[in-house]
Amino acid sequence: MKKVISTELAPKAIGPYSQGIEFGNLVFLSGQIPVDPATGEIVTGDDPVVAQTHQSMKNIKSILESQGLSFNNVIKSTVFIADMNDFPKVNEVYAQYFEETYPSRSCVQVAKLPKEALVEIEVIAHK
Repeated sequence: MKKVISTELAPKAIGPYSQGIEFGNLVFLSGQIPVDPATGEIVTGDDPVVAQTHQSMKNIKSILESQGLSFNNVIKSTVFIADMNDFPKVNEVYAQYFEETYPSRSCVQVAKLPKEALVEIEVIAHK
């Protein structure tokens, strides 16, 4: 049976979807764009793709933690970026969130992301 996952510590869904779904021992998180849950706005910074990657990962962390999980439980991720030239920066930030073995991952450049975000990241975790 599936269970809807929702936490106030991450941005609310901006469409007809859930922050995540638990099904058996698997947790599927919807793609997280770099929205600050406190303001509802995309984060910016001196280096926007770095700031946005951190915020996307923080949003994922909040949802995982709401389920008693961490990045160590992540088994698969998909990274969507607006510009493949940003791959090295995204990769560097992404790596900072994992302590053990890295999950399998795909990274693709897309034409456009919601709210003009530069990055979106989704994960699958195992309980």
